[in-house]
Amino acid sequence: MRAVWDAPLGAVGRGAIAFAAGFGRFGTFAIRVGRAMPDIGIWARLLVLQMAKLGVASLPIALFIAAFTGIVLALQASYTMTGAVPLYFVGTLVGKTMLLELGPVLTGLALAGRVGANIAAEIGTMRVTEQIDALETLAYDPLAYLVVPRVIAGVIMFPVVVVFADALGILGGWITAMNLLDLSSAEFVRGLRLFFRPFDVEYSLIKAASFGLAVTSIGCFFGFQTSGGAEAVGRSTTQAVVVASMLILVLDAFWAVALL
Repeated sequence: MRAVWDAPLGAVGRGAIAFAAGFGRFGTFAIRVGRAMPDIGIWARLLVLQMAKLGVASLPIALFIAAFTGIVLALQASYTMTGAVPLYFVGTLVGKTMLLELGPVLTGLALAGRVGANIAAEIGTMRVTEQIDALETLAYDPLAYLVVPRVIAGVIMFPVVVVFADALGILGGWITAMNLLDLSSAEFVRGLRLFFRPFDVEYSLIKAASFGLAVTSIGCFFGFQTSGGAEAVGRSTTQAVVVASMLILVLDAFWAVALL
């Protein structure tokens, strides 16, 4: 009987040890990144480039997702509320859902795939081709050069992208309501304003900034941990996307408990 439980318990134990070890390595990595922050002369000139690469280049996919999310929300709200709730509540549902949940979360998940994978693959390739070692030879701090500008750019640009996504999602729901649901613009705006609170926007931006920090830092961490060849780069990229996506959902629940 004991032999039956040895394998699963051993697997659980090894998994727990591996998780603790990974968490410890990430903590050490985060401390080193914090110590690299004062090297402004190294990362400042790279910040604008990373902001454009992580934020501006990510706008098309974020806006595409947001537009169709707003359309679907308006149609589903109309279907759900038929005969029971005034139709202008479509505006309420679209606005609240986009600002509080789907805008930041769907954008964060999409950018976890695009930005997180890109960062992990780029830094992982530099690691396996010894370019990071070359930076150290040239007396550059690789964390200040590679990690800090990406993390700061993520924290700054994720909220910017989410603002555009929220706005386009609501606009998509608005246009859908007027053209497909026989709802006037005034009625949609009435529902949109009915339960709106300025804190809704702040909440969306707080979540977006935390998602930006999570995606970029996880991508950089797995990139720096890469060792081996092309297969290792692919493995690090996959791990970065999976872990960042899971962390986004954890942060989503955390902010709901902490702020709502």
